[in-house]
Amino acid sequence: METPKSNRVGFLLDMDGVIYKGKSAIEGSAAFLEKLRENDIPYLFLTNNSQRTRRDMAMKLQRMGIPAEREQIFTCAMATARFLSEKKPDGTAYVIGENGLAAALHQNDYTVVDDDPDFVVVGEGRTISFENIEKAVRLVSNGAALIATNLDTTCPTDAGIRPGCGAIVAMIESATGKKAFSLGKPSPIMMRMARKTLGLRTDETIMVGDTMYTDVLGAVQMGYRSVLVLSGHTTEEDIKSYAYTPDLVAPCLNAIPDEFFMPAALATV
Repeated sequence: METPKSNRVGFLLDMDGVIYKGKSAIEGSAAFLEKLRENDIPYLFLTNNSQRTRRDMAMKLQRMGIPAEREQIFTCAMATARFLSEKKPDGTAYVIGENGLAAALHQNDYTVVDDDPDFVVVGEGRTISFENIEKAVRLVSNGAALIATNLDTTCPTDAGIRPGCGAIVAMIESATGKKAFSLGKPSPIMMRMARKTLGLRTDETIMVGDTMYTDVLGAVQMGYRSVLVLSGHTTEEDIKSYAYTPDLVAPCLNAIPDEFFMPAALATV
């Protein structure tokens, strides 16, 4: 028997390139979120940034004029820590990354160690040294499992791009011959955790992002509806390079038409 289609919807929202760019909110993003709140449409901010805690991320949004609570933030660090705690409770990890990743692991009863860890967990950050990479290579070679919070090869900054988690992980993979298991977008593990956080069904979930190979791919693989916004770094021309396509392409978050996500009764309000 076919499950009846639901009129309820909720949003998973990428952050950089969708809500803000650099240190400034993208025009119209606050207005779109206000519309969702007025119509009791749930949403969750979803990010592959493992550097900051969700409290820090919420504060960053608030300072841009975007209302946000820590409970509305879901990071790849959180997905990684929850996954590891389910697979090996009370485990240990050698961490390459910053406070957001270590905090997520601690909150899930993981101990950060320097020697003989169960896992080597790699995030991104500005404080990573070659000494960290060298030690990670030795630990993985000695049997620790290699985990990546995400496989993004670059991170956007105000000054341009810098190497991301994927680039750091690639060095360790190349040196050890072992592949990392990634928990960030487009991982179905993170995408499913985020959906369940909102209490949504698959057909009720809409993913909005500015990147084809993380946001849109993750949505396509999970059966969510997807929106690609052009307020980040992806252009309409770029879409032609992929075998999959988003359900909607919009200039920015606030350009998503009401009829795409609102029941007919609400779309006329």
